[in-house]
Amino acid sequence: MASFGHGTRRHPRTRGRTWSRSGPDRATLGIIGAICAVAGFFVLGIVLGPAAMVCGWLSMGRSWAGSRSPWALVALVLGAIDTLLALVLLTGAAGQGYGML
Repeated sequence: MASFGHGTRRHPRTRGRTWSRSGPDRATLGIIGAICAVAGFFVLGIVLGPAAMVCGWLSMGRSWAGSRSPWALVALVLGAIDTLLALVLLTGAAGQGYGML
């Protein structure tokens, strides 16, 4: 029996069907990730690099397919480069000749 507005099918954008609208949008996450990646080249690359990669990945919508913001791709690539450089510098600093003796 049809009832007026009380059916089993709800509007597709109701609260239970989509993610929270109170969080940052994808463009903002891409810009934040790009800023973290650029700042990571100068200070705390081992921390800011992975943070930039996470922000870029979330900004892309956790997939490679579909349309994506250029900021998301910049954040992801620069974050990966930043993380690799930080790891190379850390392993190089732990090598021979830099110890106490």
